[in-house]
Amino acid sequence: MDAHASSNVPSRKRKRDDSNGETEEGETMARYKHHTVALRDPAPYADQLDSLEDQPYERVSMEEARRGTPPDRPVRVYADGIFDMFHSGHARALMQAKDLFPNTHLIVGVCSDDLTHKLKGFTVMNEEERYDAVTHCRYVDEVVRNAPWTLTPDFLIKHRIDFVAHDDIPYSSAGSDDVYKHIKEAGMFAPTQRTEGISTSDIITRIVRDYDVYVRRNLQRGYTAKELNVSFINEKKYHLQERVDKVKQKVRDVEEKSKEFVQKVEEKSIDLIQKWEEKSREFIGNFLQMFGPEGALKHMLKEGKGRMLQAISPRHSPSSSPTRERSPSPTFRLPFFTKTSPPASPRAKRQRHDIITTHGQNISEDDEEDDED
Repeated sequence: MDAHASSNVPSRKRKRDDSNGETEEGETMARYKHHTVALRDPAPYADQLDSLEDQPYERVSMEEARRGTPPDRPVRVYADGIFDMFHSGHARALMQAKDLFPNTHLIVGVCSDDLTHKLKGFTVMNEEERYDAVTHCRYVDEVVRNAPWTLTPDFLIKHRIDFVAHDDIPYSSAGSDDVYKHIKEAGMFAPTQRTEGISTSDIITRIVRDYDVYVRRNLQRGYTAKELNVSFINEKKYHLQERVDKVKQKVRDVEEKSKEFVQKVEEKSIDLIQKWEEKSREFIGNFLQMFGPEGALKHMLKEGKGRMLQAISPRHSPSSSPTRERSPSPTFRLPFFTKTSPPASPRAKRQRHDIITTHGQNISEDDEEDDED
């Protein structure tokens, strides 16, 4: 089985450029089996392989290529470019070229420095770095160094190319409105889609826009001002800015820690206030339950008062019980209230005797009358 065969490899759905790696609402992440095809060696260069010039050059049609060719006759697809600062946009374009047909052998041409600087502009990476970067892309089967700017029939025949893959936007260069015009007219063009939001020009624009940041970072990492082509004055300015930024960062750290401390104190205070309020309500409730208008203390006092009154004044006998005459209680005088009277005179004694005698007669007469009745 071809290591680069893509028929069994699920395609990845490209996310939006502004999604920051997160799936959009309604999307579901693709699930993959725990099995991947790992390449141990980089793709070989074309000049390191056996020549195919002795083999007949018979192109396959688009229908045959889409239907699938025999394993010993893969569809040979060619894609070329500068591939400066190799990034995911390059890799996605090569992935699309590899996935054009079920059985594809992908050949990638990389232009040299001389040709690129002459026709397009200066590159960040030199040609050897760009060649090596492309060989380590897992979709690539073969790399052509010092690739031509315009594809000639001799070049197509030499590498037995069936189709050329590139985005469908006209590529004007070298005095031509579209360097792939003759390829399209020959029916050998297989279009791919560009990945928006990422390109070598975009990356360089970011570096130029944030030039001061990257210069300061590299100075901090040990690069000299001469290596960065920075003047002595600018070097001192960048070092001063670095110190100022460090001071600002320390101030921000202190502010953050202060905010965290204040927040913790506020949380503790709120917690203590809540607990104090709960205890206060509990204390007030217990106090009212004990000493309130209808509290337990009032009922206790009422019960105690009733018991004291009952003990002091016992209850009377029922009214239905027979009444009994009670003999008059004898007169009782305390010894300390009796007074010793002086002895009576003879005359007084005689008067008292007469009174008692008279009173006794009256009582006896009354008794006799009662007996007669």
